[in-house]
Amino acid sequence: MKSPFYLSVAALALSAGMAHSEKLTVFGPWLGPDQEAVLSVLNAFAAQSGHDVSYVGSDSFEQQIVVDAEAGSAPNVAVFPQPGLASDMASRGFLTPLRDGTGDWIRENYAAGDSWVSLGSYADASGADKLFGFFYKVDVKSLVWYNPENFADFGYDVPTTMEELKALEAQMIADGETPWCIGLGSGGATGWPATDWVEDMMLRTQPPEVYDQWVANEIPFDDPAVVGAIEAFGAFIEDGKVAGGRGAVASTDFRDSPKGLFDAPPQCMMHHQASFIPAFFPEGTEVGLDADFFYFPAYEGKDLGQPVLGAGTLWAITNENDAAHDLIAFLQTNEAHEIWMARGGFLTPLKTVDSSKFSDEPTAKMNGILLDATTFRFDGSDLMPGGVGAGSFWTGMVDYAGGKPAADVAKAIQNSWDALK
Repeated sequence: MKSPFYLSVAALALSAGMAHSEKLTVFGPWLGPDQEAVLSVLNAFAAQSGHDVSYVGSDSFEQQIVVDAEAGSAPNVAVFPQPGLASDMASRGFLTPLRDGTGDWIRENYAAGDSWVSLGSYADASGADKLFGFFYKVDVKSLVWYNPENFADFGYDVPTTMEELKALEAQMIADGETPWCIGLGSGGATGWPATDWVEDMMLRTQPPEVYDQWVANEIPFDDPAVVGAIEAFGAFIEDGKVAGGRGAVASTDFRDSPKGLFDAPPQCMMHHQASFIPAFFPEGTEVGLDADFFYFPAYEGKDLGQPVLGAGTLWAITNENDAAHDLIAFLQTNEAHEIWMARGGFLTPLKTVDSSKFSDEPTAKMNGILLDATTFRFDGSDLMPGGVGAGSFWTGMVDYAGGKPAADVAKAIQNSWDALK
């Protein structure tokens, strides 16, 4: 399904620069409320630039952008939900590098700027690494959700290090409480929530370079570093630490798993999940009052900074004209970010935005976690081949939750990766 929208050009722009105006087409994954939000951003760009801008949204973006590029009918700018597809298209010569200086701007103005440059840089058709992608609108996964009333009743403090989190777990158990609610169930995608756990633990037990090598299979999936991260996840699902016991983890639907935070008495005290999970809290739950969150902390003793796991969209030029480069330049302004911030559902690593422009205080707080990041890494399973990241990694985590040894699970996942080569 595609949905085209055309953006009016303001009278001011008509008088200021139409001699240099161009048609600009933007293709992305957003429909519904997000489509309305991106239109508000593009409308502001059209008004300022004088370009004639149109946006098309599709729920089949990943398939359609490849078809359009191969047919020679690509839009001027495409908005990719995953870097892997953008990297593939860059290697086939379907993307245009961003203008010189864009990478320097990102390094200077984005929190963990080097991470964002790295995530947007790919080999071109000749094998040369160039910056092709500009990240705009991101999501945070390194979050722990809790019920503030429960914490207050038991006198628990929010932990700021992994060591403190482990001590809090022990205190909860001593108090007769269960620390975690965890569910891996998701229909045909069962297992994916555990991949986020493993990725977060990789970033908290290994340098980011090792994470990158793992995602690219430059080190095997059964490398001791990866096995260690799987076992670090396993420490959170031991009997006594998780609602229902370890045996219930794989069969509990991820959408139902956080509800134990709100039971009376509570079935658990904490839930690890990305920024979207409040959509599955009980109706009427107010984030900031009935539910809150904290950064899933790093080990103080490992000196790995403040790594944040997440996802996001990157904008790339798929049919070059000046207007496409102008749009990327507009996305570097505070205004481009603050327009969507005010509408809600938007996080940004841009350090210069006015945090008062966020639609609510919890979103501003969440964005603070992003701005405090020393390292940002994209969801690893989304960067792996589909047969692994959306296949054997998922099923392997179900097997691990069911009791299969981490080394055996990791070896089976690596075997599946080798079979794809």
